[in-house]
Amino acid sequence: MTNTNNIQQLRELVKTLVRNLGILEKSEASCCGITLGQCHAIVEIGSRKTISLNDLAEVLNLDNSTMSRTVNNLVNQNLAQREIDPSDRRYVKIKLTKEGEESFHSIEDSMAQYFETVLESIANDKRDQVIESLQLLVKAINNNKCC
Repeated sequence: MTNTNNIQQLRELVKTLVRNLGILEKSEASCCGITLGQCHAIVEIGSRKTISLNDLAEVLNLDNSTMSRTVNNLVNQNLAQREIDPSDRRYVKIKLTKEGEESFHSIEDSMAQYFETVLESIANDKRDQVIESLQLLVKAINNNKCC
């Protein structure tokens, strides 16, 4: 049986981490003039170069209608474009426009600098331990999804 104090401590630490990262993401997204959801979509599209609407919704854990509205907004802002597969018109691929690529690189550069600073503030001999612990936490969360 797991120690109740450990359970509460893990919960508080994860809650604080999520809040702090959420604030960071909101400030980064607002700097780019886009919503947080659009920011996440740009990062996922940009890292894959092209992705289907269904796959993007799955990666971001959103339903297809929400993802479609987000992509519509990105298209309307000239940050993304849709490509319909000629062999299956129901299959829509999303990719970034030149302007979208610029936003993607701006977000990536900013986040890389931020997390470099975070990592450098951790003692050098503890960095691998932090990374490994986070990998274990993410795996445990993925294996025990709530609701």
